[in-house]
Amino acid sequence: MAVTGIMLVLFLIAHMLGNLKVFTGATSFNHYAEWLRELGAPLLPGVWALWMLRIGLVVAVVGHIWAATTLALRARAARPVQYAHRKKVQGSYAARTMRWGGVIILLFVIYHILDLTTGTLNPVGDPTRPYANVVADFAPERWYVTLFYTLAIVSIGFHLRHGIFSAVRSLGQQTPRGERRAKNVALVFSVALCAGYLVVPFAVLTGLVS
Repeated sequence: MAVTGIMLVLFLIAHMLGNLKVFTGATSFNHYAEWLRELGAPLLPGVWALWMLRIGLVVAVVGHIWAATTLALRARAARPVQYAHRKKVQGSYAARTMRWGGVIILLFVIYHILDLTTGTLNPVGDPTRPYANVVADFAPERWYVTLFYTLAIVSIGFHLRHGIFSAVRSLGQQTPRGERRAKNVALVFSVALCAGYLVVPFAVLTGLVS
């Protein structure tokens, strides 16, 4: 769970940094998208490197879901008989909504792929014009897309806040001081990542990027 989560976090960081290139203009952003398709050339032909990264990402996502399901089943099997009276467990909102947040994120990933990867749901849908695809996607008249995007990113933020803290503990950091530090790092990182992702759609929505 922790290892696949770390892999996905690294992807989120790289993807966010790539998204922010939209502020450098259409030419620069389109050039970046073209560079991604040519990654690994001339050692690897065509878009092989990009597809290798995509396959690795799919493996990480499937592994993460499998780990989450396995842990949930183990927890249920460890207590087959329900408690007669169970005290209310104090926990963060992120911890209590990890599973539902994961479902929202999964649905968003599917939509995101159909929208900005395959272009099926995008108003422009031209793989040679990624900048135009982004601008058309978050146009003011498509406010509902921005709303869904925001909901998904906030869900990712909650997921990350709890997930990073849990991953650090799973990998051995369990001292009181270490746990406090992990909580602070998880919070700051999650807020920064969410801000980095949300600044793009809201820049398009407000006309800062057009």
